Amino acid sequence: MLNYQQLRILKYRFFSTCKNVAGRPVVNQPVQLVGNGRIKFNGTVTLGCYPSPFFLSGYIYIEAREPDSTIEIGDGVWINNNTALISAGRGIFIGSKTTLGTHCEIIDSDFHDMHPDRRMTGVAKTGKVVIGENVFVASNVKILKGVEIGNNSIIANGSVVTRSVPENVAVCGNPAKVVQRLGAE
Repeated sequence: MLNYQQLRILKYRFFSTCKNVAGRPVVNQPVQLVGNGRIKFNGTVTLGCYPSPFFLSGYIYIEAREPDSTIEIGDGVWINNNTALISAGRGIFIGSKTTLGTHCEIIDSDFHDMHPDRRMTGVAKTGKVVIGENVFVASNVKILKGVEIGNNSIIANGSVVTRSVPENVAVCGNPAKVVQRLGAE
């Protein structure tokens, strides 16, 4: 199994096109790094998790699409299998000690103008995504443009986060809403 996974990791490294990557993450699952922007791994960032679903069949996709796009990932972050981070705008920042579950998607853009006549030619709305420190993002979560998530918060499985989340809370649903304050005894 180890040789098989190493070959897969090399294959996706070959398909990676981003020239501006800083840092050396621990790569356990194939990762494709693409785009004209900047991808920065600070400290020890772990990409992929065994045992976890899709370890041998999926890959992590990180794209800083535009020259101004930046994706920055803090020290101690764990990103689970099949996660996608795509910046076509002002960027995505993930604070230290944050954990992302399988099948998470974080995007900072609509990618298309919302007006039907300008969908392919117009300008998409963008907004930087900032995820604080020690945040737990469960599996199958979508975090959309312009969202800020406060330190120590939890985003429940399957949530769609369309608005900012304060620190020390648990949120769930579509759209995600605060369901519990954390740390209050």
